[in-house]
Amino acid sequence: MDDDEVRASRTARQGAGEVWFRPARTRREAPPLSRERIVAEAVALLDEEGAERLTMRRLAERLGTGSTTLYWHVKTKDDVLDLALDAIFGDVGLPSGGGADRWRADVTALIGGWRAALLRHPWSAALLGRPLMGPNVLDRAEFLHAALVAAGFTEPHLSAAAYGLSNYVIGSALMQATWLARDERAAREAAEEHLRTHRERYPTLAEYGPPIGKDWDTAFTIGLDCLLDGIETRRNTPAE
Repeated sequence: MDDDEVRASRTARQGAGEVWFRPARTRREAPPLSRERIVAEAVALLDEEGAERLTMRRLAERLGTGSTTLYWHVKTKDDVLDLALDAIFGDVGLPSGGGADRWRADVTALIGGWRAALLRHPWSAALLGRPLMGPNVLDRAEFLHAALVAAGFTEPHLSAAAYGLSNYVIGSALMQATWLARDERAAREAAEEHLRTHRERYPTLAEYGPPIGKDWDTAFTIGLDCLLDGIETRRNTPAE
């Protein structure tokens, strides 16, 4: 059992999301390492190598410090992932907030910025099933819900709209990031050949092709418009 596994067993009660409920630790003398520096290096490591390569030992090595110093600031790998995810959400700009008349433009801008952040950090979309309680995430969730409330959405349509938008952007970013990590051209050619070979069984897919290597941006924009069209029909709808 390596050091990471030993520490994980000692902190079994502390899982994803726990970092937000513990105050940052400080010393009487300023330590050479800060939470901000740890997070920046963790994001860089994740961008370069993915979440599967992140360990506390490797992160400490990149920071040029010992594991004991690192554990003073973050107790587990879950802490690091939670902090890194929240950090990238800080890059998502908050729209100006135009009120009820501009709710759709504001939501579109927020969701578009969210998608861009996820694609800049391809490891992130696959981790969004974690509890997300960091300030950057909550600020943007607050904006989304407030924009929908200002537009006239009430429960249960409010939660359904926010849930649908969140799942749309996460799912689309995850699919795109997954395909872009491969040889996209080769994958598309193989899929097209398979569909041509089985045209009688999959005539529509053979005609229009698999959703690989197409214009991801256009597909996302049109899909978001379709989703918002449906959501808009529930504005000012009383709860059943």
